[in-house]
Amino acid sequence: MNTIITIGRQFGSGGREIGRKVAEHFGIKFYDKELLSRAAKESGFCEEMIQNHDERPTNSFLYNLVMDTYSFGYNSSSFVDMPISHKVFLAQFDTIKKIASEGPCVIVGRCADYALHDYQNCINLFIHADQQSKVKRIMERYEDVTTEQKAIDMMNKKDKSRQSYYNYYSSKKWGRADSYDLSINSGILGIDGSVKLIAQFVEDFENR
Repeated sequence: MNTIITIGRQFGSGGREIGRKVAEHFGIKFYDKELLSRAAKESGFCEEMIQNHDERPTNSFLYNLVMDTYSFGYNSSSFVDMPISHKVFLAQFDTIKKIASEGPCVIVGRCADYALHDYQNCINLFIHADQQSKVKRIMERYEDVTTEQKAIDMMNKKDKSRQSYYNYYSSKKWGRADSYDLSINSGILGIDGSVKLIAQFVEDFENR
């Protein structure tokens, strides 16, 4: 096993759980919130700050300047003047690359597919589901979400945030099929069925 797996996901689709089970199946490391802790430790930012800006977009700065700064390094003058949200993005970007260089793993969200676009041994997945399946999962997971409408509102807000973040920082479109190697409807396959499909896809990828 030598493959890095990135997972984009709609809120309520079970993407995180699927990713964790895929990691367990292959006996490799899993990163979701764990990535934030490591990014905080390695960048010097406090973890709370990284969490506050996690997968949240901003329109206050030019994307090109962010990437120029990434190319030139943290010592450039533009980095000093950069909004915190962009510094947090770059810290996560660096951490994702370090994690990938250490060996096979599963990374959920945070534009990991874009950060690792030049890695030949990387598979990029997207997990989605029908609204009914997502609402059911959200209501089961969050005790304070007591009505379907609350679940829908929460789902729409989270997905809008993830979409804006991804589209802003990457050169691709969130959730669009041609942005990924495989898109899976977990509402049809369920968690275990999705894991089984991904495992087969990874094995075929490695044996190609």
